[in-house]
Amino acid sequence: MNREILRLAIPNILSNISVPLLSTVDTALMGRLTELHLGAVGLGAMIFNFIYWNFGFLRMGTTGMAAQAYGAGNDEEIAVTLGRALAVAGVIAILVLILQTPLAELAFRLLNTTEDQLPLVREYVFIRIWAAPATLATYVLFGWLFGLQNAIYPLILTIFSNVINMVFSWWLVNSRGMETAGVAYGTLIAQYAGVLLALALIFYKYRHYLKLIHLDLIMHWEAFRRFLSVNSDLFIRTFCLTFAFGFFYSRSALDGEMILAVNVILLQFLNWMSYGVDGFAFAAESLVGKYTGRADQENTQKMIRYAFAWGMGLATLYALVYGLAGIPLLRVFTNQADVIAATLPFLFWMAVFPLLSTPCYLWDGIFIGLMASREMRNSMLLSLAVYLLVYYPLQSAWGNHGLWAALLLFMVSRGGVMMWQYYKRIR
Repeated sequence: MNREILRLAIPNILSNISVPLLSTVDTALMGRLTELHLGAVGLGAMIFNFIYWNFGFLRMGTTGMAAQAYGAGNDEEIAVTLGRALAVAGVIAILVLILQTPLAELAFRLLNTTEDQLPLVREYVFIRIWAAPATLATYVLFGWLFGLQNAIYPLILTIFSNVINMVFSWWLVNSRGMETAGVAYGTLIAQYAGVLLALALIFYKYRHYLKLIHLDLIMHWEAFRRFLSVNSDLFIRTFCLTFAFGFFYSRSALDGEMILAVNVILLQFLNWMSYGVDGFAFAAESLVGKYTGRADQENTQKMIRYAFAWGMGLATLYALVYGLAGIPLLRVFTNQADVIAATLPFLFWMAVFPLLSTPCYLWDGIFIGLMASREMRNSMLLSLAVYLLVYYPLQSAWGNHGLWAALLLFMVSRGGVMMWQYYKRIR
């Protein structure tokens, strides 16, 4: 069991770690031009993060369904799951491309894009938006591969895409003088290159499944309705999560530029923690789904216990590192003395968050493997209500500490509600 967990978790952790490295290269390229270019690419990337994060159900739903079909030995269902998910991703991508102008204009207004930034942000967005079909297809293909217990291909694909992105972005910006457009085209090229390699790898190893994909099976109404129901629950859940962090950013901004800078830096600590812990959550998705598909309750429960042991062990390590080396790590993100001084009073939250928020990440993975999408949706709705209710009295009494306390209660609530649902209802 431990070997199975590590076989899936370690490639996922390595894959996750490569994601912030990519944004670091883009930031470095733009940071050597002007602050205007840097801000424009940052705003453009934020727009796409918001759009694509909400479509994360394409990966999660595909992983759970494919893993259960894999555990049950149902080759036809494995194949049809891929076909249905790609069909849904294709429809969403077409809608995004058709609605790109109103979506982009709305985003520009919501982000309060200045007149100086607008031409550069607009250029970036309207180039990169054409990567939507490739990006959404990648979500599906990664989810399907995770469901088939394959974490090596996603690692290869992530590294390949990021290297292509870095190389083309650097070349287009520095050699071709394309500035913001160069970074956008670098991402566009990398996304399609990654999809082509993914299809080649899948054809090489899994072509026997591709032969089982038939349109009449994909469009079978009862099965397709269940597929849409599961993914609609996951969409609502993810939208609530996006809203929660958007609310955190907006409340931070209301407290002034310094508090916003402090919170943005501290959120990077949480992001790095999530990259590690999510490796074990992804392993739980794949393995819980497999054992559930086999109707093997003993190993399903064993897997959950082992996933928590590994995940909480890593969380403890994060807490120790953040608690003992928080100040040196803080200097990695900024060299501004006033920002560092303003951040220090809030640094202790970074030692607390790993231990108390990790369970919600792990339960997310477990519930995806169980395909308990309705329970995930309900737990998120309840936790979001708790978050919004406690924020105002906590913030009024404790300022920015109150905002962090509200976010921590949101995470704890998610984990607590899902744990209650599992032991009282699902198991």
